[in-house]
Amino acid sequence: MYLETLRLVNFKNYKNIVFNFNQEINCLVGENGVGKTNALDAIYYLSLTKSFFNISDSQLILHKESFFSISGNFHKNESAYKVKCMAQLNNKKSFTIDGNNYDKIKDHIGVFPVVLISPYDTDIIRGTSENRRKFIDSVISQLNKAYLDNLIKYNHALKQRNAILRQTEEKSDLDLDLICSIDQILVKTGKIIHTTRKKFISRLIPLLKRLYNDISDHKESIDIIYQSDLSENDFEKLLNESHTRDVLVGRTTRGIHKDDYNLELDSFPMKRYASQGQQKSLIVSLKIAQFEILREENGYKPIILMDDVFDKLDDHRIEKIMNLVAGHTFGQIFITDARPERTLSIFESIQSDICIYHIHDGNAEILSS
Repeated sequence: MYLETLRLVNFKNYKNIVFNFNQEINCLVGENGVGKTNALDAIYYLSLTKSFFNISDSQLILHKESFFSISGNFHKNESAYKVKCMAQLNNKKSFTIDGNNYDKIKDHIGVFPVVLISPYDTDIIRGTSENRRKFIDSVISQLNKAYLDNLIKYNHALKQRNAILRQTEEKSDLDLDLICSIDQILVKTGKIIHTTRKKFISRLIPLLKRLYNDISDHKESIDIIYQSDLSENDFEKLLNESHTRDVLVGRTTRGIHKDDYNLELDSFPMKRYASQGQQKSLIVSLKIAQFEILREENGYKPIILMDDVFDKLDDHRIEKIMNLVAGHTFGQIFITDARPERTLSIFESIQSDICIYHIHDGNAEILSS
């Protein structure tokens, strides 16, 4: 699978621009703040129906404009597809494929899978449990539409339950019939989500360990410990027992929305003991593992987006990553770098088609192709 063209209109700092990409390696170089990452985010949006960096679509619209649009031509399994999305101020966004609207935009997720490696991914290690759940959920959702449906249902029921709890001042005022009906939804969907997460982590761990060992030359060991209220407890019983506490704090205190994935380095918490290089190596390993799982499940290679991936990695670890590129492990790759000379040096020995764009002030100039 690959993206042949990308057109951006009023997207972030791009007024109107068209990129033409090759099927292998595409590099976007230029100074910081010129829009390299914005171009990658547009590809991410076109694939996953949302920005990786911004919560609100209104934040993606070019200053003083009222809309943005992203369109691209994908090729997958010897077929071509034209995908377009548009978002207007105070209106719902639209997604079309070959001119046809989706009944539900979420149905587009997973059709053209991508894997993004970003400097912000260190939040998976150093951030909250929500950051780690978000990563795992995004991977599984590209593979399993039923999982995404159950996750949406669970979060909707959780929002309803929390709203009721916030409006209830005393345990005696709690509408138990209404709460119990919502609890049934949480229990049904939560058990499915927990089982799916557990199976995914079991599949991810050996793959992740192998990739990290290869990048680090077996200098240290890593592990993921999945923690969940549902691992050793009956979910319905947990919810019933927590009614009094939930009313007191005004939110649901037990459930799969509290799940976490503890990342360990040599049996110690990685967020406390890992260096920046070790953290970056784990992130790269996680994302390559994501790539391999998506490829295995779909039967084709997802697009890889590498945003400033070389920063904070030593030459040895960079070499390990580029060996994967040189060995054609990946399909189409997009890479950003603020140091063009480093990009040229890294890729000069790789026998692949390379397209290099120099980005400046919302414009792009091809340096080589």
